[in-house]
Amino acid sequence: MEANPNNNPDKLHRIIIKHPALTEGKVKSVYDVDAHRVMIKYHDKVTAFDGKKKAKPETKGRICCLISELLFTYLEKQGVKTHYIDCPSLDTMLCRKLTIVPIEVIVRNIAAGSVVKNTTLDEGMVISPPLVEYFLKDDAKGDPLLTPDRIRLMGIDPEPMYHIAKDVNLHLQEIFSQLDLDVVDFKLEFGYDADGELYVADEISPDSMRLWGKDGRSNDKDIFRKYGSDEALIAAYGDILVGLRQFAV
Repeated sequence: MEANPNNNPDKLHRIIIKHPALTEGKVKSVYDVDAHRVMIKYHDKVTAFDGKKKAKPETKGRICCLISELLFTYLEKQGVKTHYIDCPSLDTMLCRKLTIVPIEVIVRNIAAGSVVKNTTLDEGMVISPPLVEYFLKDDAKGDPLLTPDRIRLMGIDPEPMYHIAKDVNLHLQEIFSQLDLDVVDFKLEFGYDADGELYVADEISPDSMRLWGKDGRSNDKDIFRKYGSDEALIAAYGDILVGLRQFAV
């Protein structure tokens, strides 16, 4: 897999990263840079079932970082504001510093996962128009499903996130259709900058999406969830990275 020619590892050494990490997630760490920027380090880790299942597949961090870089850049060209600024090394992303909204927004085009488990919907059913769902970002509480009214009671307006999520969905469907992949569902996180501007944050990669081939085969983290195969996961993610490089520029 070739390195992105726009990435210069030496650039990272000219940015002062303040330790310790601001936050340590399951597969990423966030470090302070200055009043307006953070550095996000992607790790060679994969987890499932709230971290109960985990592995450390080599190169996974850089692949997810580079896929996110391509997708963030693509979305920016479509007019979607994201936290992405630069990718100074293969597994590290420079981003705007945001106050993260404690809500995960899920967009579903095809029924799979929890929406099948918790409803009477059959897996594989096309959802039209797409379903937008909200979940509290809190592992200790089990990331419960939220209603728009509950979100408003929390002092958060869900409408801007709803409209951006629908817009992102259209753009992701467009680009992944060129790879012969269906966007089943995906997760977005959002944050506000110091001026109150809303941005798409976190990552957009097969770690946070379900992508099905026309044969119904998973090309996402379900490979690990269902089969625990590190090699198959890296192969699928690598193919997506190669494919996106043809269309996301």
